[in-house]
Amino acid sequence: MQVFRGFHHPGIAPACALTIGNFDGVHRGHQAMLALLRSEAQHRGLPSCVLNFEPHPRDFFARKLGKPELAPTRVATLRDKLQELERCGIDQVVVLRFDERLASLPAQDFIQQVLVQGLGARYVLVGDDFRFGAKRQGDYATLDAAGQRLGFDVARMMSYEVHGLRVSSSAVREALAEGRMEDAERLLGRPYAISGHVIHGQKLGRQLGESSAGAADGFRTLNLRFSHAKPAAMGIYAVRTHGLAQAPLDGVASLGVRPTVEDAGRVLLEVHCLDWPATLGRNGAYGKLVRVELLHKLRDEARFDGLDALTQAIARDVEQARAFLATHASMRRQTTRDRI
Repeated sequence: MQVFRGFHHPGIAPACALTIGNFDGVHRGHQAMLALLRSEAQHRGLPSCVLNFEPHPRDFFARKLGKPELAPTRVATLRDKLQELERCGIDQVVVLRFDERLASLPAQDFIQQVLVQGLGARYVLVGDDFRFGAKRQGDYATLDAAGQRLGFDVARMMSYEVHGLRVSSSAVREALAEGRMEDAERLLGRPYAISGHVIHGQKLGRQLGESSAGAADGFRTLNLRFSHAKPAAMGIYAVRTHGLAQAPLDGVASLGVRPTVEDAGRVLLEVHCLDWPATLGRNGAYGKLVRVELLHKLRDEARFDGLDALTQAIARDVEQARAFLATHASMRRQTTRDRI
């Protein structure tokens, strides 16, 4: 899959079958739309293309109005979004910067300058609630009329439901905010996960609970940045980490701003693997690209009165995570036997 920032690049396809949206989380509704796009693209002999916006338009308008509370929480980082789009078989993604110029572009100019001249769209697939252009004046009817005039096909996909529930990024955000990880998994079609390169942290985990952890390194953690200020999920979780060993590693993780030890407000995912692979040594994880599945929420993030109280809380989290993950593994083995 090729990824372009903007459409003024020599390697971009001269024509495409296109869909437009933010695709936060790439949930099952998105997956159904992308499967349809791929089918239509193949029938037309065109590459499939997703037009995506960064920042999220609602992020842009929230900052413009000085009301950050209006910005949506973010399900996925751009890295994870692009990875899922590639898994769905998309040929090309164009990430368009959403700024004042784009926000003020009239609907007809957006069609002419972006869809036709910029991307060479021959087929455009949108959702049932699609709006575009300055003041959201453009809709499906606007796009369909322009397609008939300018020579590209337009199609609309209605909402996608699972067990009577409309699948949407808002529904995923709500499930994550409420700690309903199994519901989020049903909506996404996979466990909710965050990926990134392991970075150096404050090394504070090595100082915490050496006697409780039963190792000289205490509660050592893998640190991953979450590049948005408002993640949809926050708290302490039982997790499973891929990318460090042949088998995934069980662990407990904190996703949030670490109120007890830091006031910077930056969002960090800290993962403590319950059983650290000896082959990695003390520093073997740094720089590795890992994927962390958040399987079960244990509690909300909290501020503790000092490091001793934090250590005791982490020790309780570790025990609860071990208990959940043991049960989770047993259920997975039973499900596998039932399928066989």
